[in-house]
Amino acid sequence: MSPQLSIILFLLSTYIGARTLANDTAESFFKLCPPARCSKKGPNIRYPFRLNTQPAFYGGEGFELSCSGDSAVFHLPFSGDFYVKQISYFERRIFLLEVQDKNCPLQSLMSFNRSGSMLEGSNTSFDDFSILKCTSRVAIDGIIGPIDCLRHDSDFVYVMDSATSMDKLPVSCSTYRNGSIAVTGRGVLLPIERLLRTEEIEDGWSDVGCFGCERSRNYCGLNRTSNGTICSSPRPQNFRIPIIIGTSVGGTILLALVVFYIYRLRRSDNEKETRIKIEEFLANYKMLNPTRYNFTDIKKMTRRFKDKIGQGGYASVYRGKLPNGVPIAVKMLENSEGNGEEFMNEVATISRIHHFNVVHLLGFCYEGTRRALVYEFMPNGSLERFIFSQEANLSRRPLSWEKLEKIAIGIAHGIEYLHQGCNQRILHFDIKPHNILLDHNFQPKISDFGLAKLCLKDQSVISMTAARGTAGYIAPELFSRNFGEVSYKSDVYSFGMLLLEMVGGRKNIDVSVENQSQIYFPEWIYDRMSQGKELGLQVEMDGDEEIAKKLAIVALWCIQWSPAGRPTMTMVVQMLEGELENLEIPQKPFVSSDVEMGST
Repeated sequence: MSPQLSIILFLLSTYIGARTLANDTAESFFKLCPPARCSKKGPNIRYPFRLNTQPAFYGGEGFELSCSGDSAVFHLPFSGDFYVKQISYFERRIFLLEVQDKNCPLQSLMSFNRSGSMLEGSNTSFDDFSILKCTSRVAIDGIIGPIDCLRHDSDFVYVMDSATSMDKLPVSCSTYRNGSIAVTGRGVLLPIERLLRTEEIEDGWSDVGCFGCERSRNYCGLNRTSNGTICSSPRPQNFRIPIIIGTSVGGTILLALVVFYIYRLRRSDNEKETRIKIEEFLANYKMLNPTRYNFTDIKKMTRRFKDKIGQGGYASVYRGKLPNGVPIAVKMLENSEGNGEEFMNEVATISRIHHFNVVHLLGFCYEGTRRALVYEFMPNGSLERFIFSQEANLSRRPLSWEKLEKIAIGIAHGIEYLHQGCNQRILHFDIKPHNILLDHNFQPKISDFGLAKLCLKDQSVISMTAARGTAGYIAPELFSRNFGEVSYKSDVYSFGMLLLEMVGGRKNIDVSVENQSQIYFPEWIYDRMSQGKELGLQVEMDGDEEIAKKLAIVALWCIQWSPAGRPTMTMVVQMLEGELENLEIPQKPFVSSDVEMGST
């Protein structure tokens, strides 16, 4: 036999063997727990669900379905039978229709009771409502009805959304029922009018060990040997793929199978490792007392993310309320494909902090890729919207110089606490106007600790593998160690850049300004101050110019390119709270604007 023919036969046998092994694996899996249907158009019934005609080990306890004609039926102990319209194994959702049509969908939804079943509502949408009983007809916005199928004696029955103020309630009406009802919508809050017509109920079930498998688009089944679960790819639709004799075809397919398998294996391992790491981390931080919410709580508190108040590169922020009515801001982390370090950073860091000028973490949510942080609500939003007056099309500064000075001192106190007030030093690494929130009295609070780093107080040098932060606020040593070592002085630099933006009411680098020399604001303001010129800023009251000069001088000290030339935050606080005549203008903090702009 020629060597060439031997190679061809070897590749062919390897290819056929790989296909046979894959087919045998898929076949054995489906022989173990074959899927079932009540009809061709009915939902695919597989683990953890099973039909009552199949052996008990085909599904989990409480997941039994039956067939009624062409329809799959699910029985709830306290609510009766429901048709199964759809099952989403990936999202762990089941969509139900009531078997006994009461011709009153809202009444059906109100009587829905999952008690005694495997349903837990983990993925259920909710809407709050009040049922009104009125002695006469009413016609007011936000009050829907009358609902004839809910009519009570001679009274008229209406439904009022929880978003409608109780002040609108007529004297002829009174509430006799409040609560929440399960509704459909797949992530979209339904208006109350739709609830009066919908017949579909959506609910979820707890994970039975299949989340990672289904998330990888595989099928989950029962492992009878270990009483755990087994994960396998869906059965190929056609096992009869023509075998083309040839070295390139066999080798390519074999290589693709191997690469695909390794990719799947590594991806599954990485996701499992991330989940384990985060859960272990959260268990260790229970003593820090942030409340852990499930995703259902988050959706309910934010009214299904109805009021979006902020958007960043890695998160969206929504307004909401705790069950006791306290307003909150919910930050939904969207970079869920990562290893969870930003989420753990924020929980670990901010849970240690109890300071007036640092935002308070009330709780968090972690359910797989769903990660949320629950903060106290800051009604005045971020500092960014108040200091860039030109961007806001304002003819005058939104905040007085006295107010800006107080805000600057508050931020400095907050950073000083991070550096000196905790058992471990906390380096924020992302100080900027967007991450400074303002309460109802415009008191500043530092937020967003996703890039923060913990270190010992006596640790003067921090090891960093890459620059972190936002361009324009990142200290030079984070780009190149030629400028010095990374330390807590990096936060001092970022604070100085923030302070200059508060003084100028503009971005530090602005190519839209008419005067070429003003493009890089830090250099322009240094030149004017070193030459004894007025700053030419908007001042309205006596003392405003002195405040502006003091803030600018402190900022110039903070942005010295050499970390050794920058003050500590304790010294910064002293300078800000002191008098202008006690401050000296520092040496020029940078080499040239070209170098600085190139770095950022």
